[in-house]
Amino acid sequence: MIFPAELKYTKDHEWIRFEDDDTAVVGVTDFAQKELGDIVYVDITTVGQTIEEGEIFGSVEAVKTVSDLFIPISGEILEFNDELEASPELVNEDPYGKGWMVRIKVTGSTDGLLSVDEYKALIGE
Repeated sequence: MIFPAELKYTKDHEWIRFEDDDTAVVGVTDFAQKELGDIVYVDITTVGQTIEEGEIFGSVEAVKTVSDLFIPISGEILEFNDELEASPELVNEDPYGKGWMVRIKVTGSTDGLLSVDEYKALIGE
């Protein structure tokens, strides 16, 4: 499995990549997409909303399950990755690239985020 060192992670298996001081991109980890299996639908209807750290910002539907998505840091959802509407499998194929889910304006603290080593320890890697 792949875990880019420049990202931060959560116990709920989301990742966050800071683009600058106040914007970031969020998605699910390689571990999460493998656990879910083939993703067939991504449901995110929170664009324009301010979400607090740990709150649900959407869900992913796989062949056999539906899983909530939890925002790793408080912020306003600025954008949804529209490519996921037609091609939700991008989450499986490229979870850290084309499979990103939302762009946010960061308003919260990074205190609850995990380093790559902390995340690997969490999942037993």
